[in-house]
Amino acid sequence: MRHLSYLLVLAGCLVAALWLEPVLKVNVLRRWRRLLLTLLPVAIVFILWDLAAIAAGHWTFDPEQTTGILLPGGLPIDEVLFFVVVPICAILGFEATRAVLRRPAGDE
Repeated sequence: MRHLSYLLVLAGCLVAALWLEPVLKVNVLRRWRRLLLTLLPVAIVFILWDLAAIAAGHWTFDPEQTTGILLPGGLPIDEVLFFVVVPICAILGFEATRAVLRRPAGDE
């Protein structure tokens, strides 16, 4: 079960944040194109950064705490999911705060 540690932490983050979507009606997931345009550049930059750090020997992952599914360059799929899940949770939290405080977004 320890090999699922990384995924369980990510699942916990999602559980803690996803309720904001229907309860506060923040519409983050409904505006999936906007979300994708936000996530892609971030994920690409950090995936490349991780790959460079792994190749240089500066960064490693504990194989006992990850699924063991590695992408080219030795990057665990768990880490790629991190670069998707954490920003989604952050955006949900930001939009929920904005909704509760009734603050307009930059495009409104």
